[in-house]
Amino acid sequence: MTRKGRFITFEGGEGAGKSTQARLLAERLTARGADVVVTREPGGSPGAEDIRNLLVKGTPGRWDALVEALLMFAARADHVEKTIRPALERGAIVICDRFTDSTYAYQGAGRGLPRETIRRIESIAVPDFKPDLTFILDLPAEEGLKRTHSRQHGETRFEQFDLAFHERLRQSFRDIARQNTARCIVLDSTRDRDVVSEEIWRAVEARCL
Repeated sequence: MTRKGRFITFEGGEGAGKSTQARLLAERLTARGADVVVTREPGGSPGAEDIRNLLVKGTPGRWDALVEALLMFAARADHVEKTIRPALERGAIVICDRFTDSTYAYQGAGRGLPRETIRRIESIAVPDFKPDLTFILDLPAEEGLKRTHSRQHGETRFEQFDLAFHERLRQSFRDIARQNTARCIVLDSTRDRDVVSEEIWRAVEARCL
């Protein structure tokens, strides 16, 4: 299959501003006349949204790391097949809040699942399927958690993990960026959202339009 569209992902810890920046980018692309699909993980298709409810609600110990990763990739496989791949095939720009990098960070670095285990599951669930461009929104873990605690929502399972867990996530995302410099751009998310949005737009113009 030839992917005619563009697949852009946003990654980072809790409260980093991924959903906001994904929305702002979609608005600018739509204004330029692009066919844009905004989606998220876990979720993004009816089946994957059902699995999302299992993952983001309840207590931290509800699932161990392996079960969590298997659920994530089950949702991801359905998401790619039902939502992402069809959009790319028609030439759309797909913007996704989280993708496989988050599994390596959360279930890998955060919860201790070996990287090779994740890689093997990935090779079965979504083989050879990578974003064209990934923005990693970086900010101190403590600041991100403060932001999330000010929101009213019921999807708090990952937010309940301790600060050390969230600090491991931050370091993991930085490591992912260093290992994938052609794909990943790290942005300081402590700054004003419009400043960050402008940097994102310049990168998308240069690489995807």
